Amino acid sequence: MTITHGTATASARSARSVSHGGMVAVCVALLLAGCATRPDGQYPAQPARVNANASANANANANANANANAVSRGSYSTDTKDRPTASDETDATRRASVRLELAGAYFSRGQMSTALDEVKKSIAANPNVAAAFNLRGLIYGSLGDHPLAEESFRRAMQLDPQDADVRQNFGWYLCQQDRYAEADAQFSAALAIPRYADSARTLLTQGVCQARSGKTDAAERTLVRAYALEPGNPAVAVNLSEVLYRRGDVERARFYIRRVNAVPNLVSAQTLWLAARIENKIGNAQGTADFSEQLRNRFPQSPEASALAEGRFNE
Repeated sequence: MTITHGTATASARSARSVSHGGMVAVCVALLLAGCATRPDGQYPAQPARVNANASANANANANANANANAVSRGSYSTDTKDRPTASDETDATRRASVRLELAGAYFSRGQMSTALDEVKKSIAANPNVAAAFNLRGLIYGSLGDHPLAEESFRRAMQLDPQDADVRQNFGWYLCQQDRYAEADAQFSAALAIPRYADSARTLLTQGVCQARSGKTDAAERTLVRAYALEPGNPAVAVNLSEVLYRRGDVERARFYIRRVNAVPNLVSAQTLWLAARIENKIGNAQGTADFSEQLRNRFPQSPEASALAEGRFNE
């Protein structure tokens, strides 16, 4: 059985983190109890987003402060600092922003080597932008270079401890390495950051990670919180249904997966297979047959159709 997670971070802006909006990172399916991964799953995980404008903003603020100080030493004084605008950007800042935007776009298309080259150029132009190291960590993680991935995320957190997207991505990276306690700590730290606007995405990621670690009670509580914030997010509903099914709460599992399967463009081999397994568990032979037929007809080459053919309803 596969449990997937809809959050992930195409452009540098979209490279930021989890949910049906935002940036597209690597499409990742999460495992619960050792089931097969689906990198092409219906609901890809989206690690955290990368804010390409962070480079420009950081330097613009620095330049604005410098300009304000210079004015105060000039022929007149002022206690107010000028609002940063595009003219405050240095050439290095602009180069860093453009390179980071390009890196995010290449990353979203899976062109990791080119993305890495662009993010290196961004960091060379401005080495003080957390978002660049965040994306660097995502890229190295995708390439399997774990020491450099972790080093990148930690550098990003050092540069901006209040960047929840970095902590979201690092937590997801740690979860993939089966470092569950450390991952949970990063998710909790992200959620504790004031005015964090993407808490539903992080709750989704945290809940999936908890399920993967076998903590299904905690996973249910976390995913219920995510659902309360984003009831229209199919990734939340699918993962919550999967966790409830695993816990034996089949009627509630049925409620959530039916809401997803009721929307034609959200139906996938995964959602039909989960629905068929739930109906089988309940003992509804007609419901099991209906979802099984849809799965065979619509997704005949899928791993779920193979599992159905082999009768692996209780895997």
